[in-house]
Amino acid sequence: MTVDDRSDAEIQPFRIEVPQADLDDLDARLARTRWPDELPEVGWAYGVPLQYIKGLAERWQSSYDWRAWESRLNEYPQFTTTIDGQNVHFLRVRSPNEDALPLILTHGWPGSIVEFLDVIGPLSDPAAHGGDPADAFELVIPSLPGYGFSGPTRERGWNNQRIASAWAELMGRLGYPRYGAVGNDAGSLISPELGRIDPEHVVGVHVTQLFSFPSGDPAEFADLSAEEQRELGTLQWFYENKMSFNTLMSQQPQTPAFALLDSPVGLLAWNAQLLGEDLDADFALTNVMLYWLTGTAASAARLYYENAHATPPSEPTTIPIGLAAFGGDFSGIRRLAERDHKNIVHWSVFDHGGHFAAHKEPDLLVDDVRTFFRRFR
Repeated sequence: MTVDDRSDAEIQPFRIEVPQADLDDLDARLARTRWPDELPEVGWAYGVPLQYIKGLAERWQSSYDWRAWESRLNEYPQFTTTIDGQNVHFLRVRSPNEDALPLILTHGWPGSIVEFLDVIGPLSDPAAHGGDPADAFELVIPSLPGYGFSGPTRERGWNNQRIASAWAELMGRLGYPRYGAVGNDAGSLISPELGRIDPEHVVGVHVTQLFSFPSGDPAEFADLSAEEQRELGTLQWFYENKMSFNTLMSQQPQTPAFALLDSPVGLLAWNAQLLGEDLDADFALTNVMLYWLTGTAASAARLYYENAHATPPSEPTTIPIGLAAFGGDFSGIRRLAERDHKNIVHWSVFDHGGHFAAHKEPDLLVDDVRTFFRRFR
């Protein structure tokens, strides 16, 4: 899991090979967990419930198979390169279709490249999954700077705009004259910025959220549709019940890092507040493992600080943008999104799917991505 010194433009093959000693250390730490007390019958009101985390930790220690997931990740060609002084790790999955459109897929926190494992096959080789070969994509799936095998960051300033610039450099370094971008969570912020920074090469951007928030002007709330009212309600609930992680990591990301780097159950609980209880355990644990094994909980959290202290763009994006809004997640209110993005050409709404749609509803997401990008082939 180390990267040799090399010139910035060089691309090196990479393979995940976690030392057994690291897995043994994890097991020993899990066995020594000190559990907090909990008030009776409070559910999620005070935070992540004790029994929920105990259940995940029990599976983590007793039956979770990291080596199986490591092998699954290693099925795909992986590489590292240095961009703007930062190590960048990425999967690059070729397509059997020579006319495949290149696509860069960007994850967020508390996710990882694992988010996209279930869509790699259908996107890169649609014919093998019952689709049209003309819809094929060649995939580049990087780990965000500071996350997983791209981490940690070594200097300040790795905000959305700087990451988008790194992605533009990466796609140029790989030789793509035109490509699309797909994003979830932080990727839904970075991908439109990539379109803003590299409009000569980015043909379109597909995201699962458009984070455009009310300005406070009462006129913005006039004549809301039922769908918009639901989205606004979801946003309000999230702000009132789930935004503590954002506040802390935007203000003091180093403070929780001491606990998150020392306690695997602490890291599990911190990330599980956003992973949610509706995800299967092994998917949640594998995402957490990429933070634990690489020691990147601290550097991943710094993304929130960097964005909170960055100067936001002053002009709306003009790149063609498509949204797939999945039920159970705040995806966006179109009238607000059109204030920040002047070229929204596609807007799909699904009544389920949640925040990790690429894992929970891969067929729906794949179909929507294919539909959006057909206009750019």
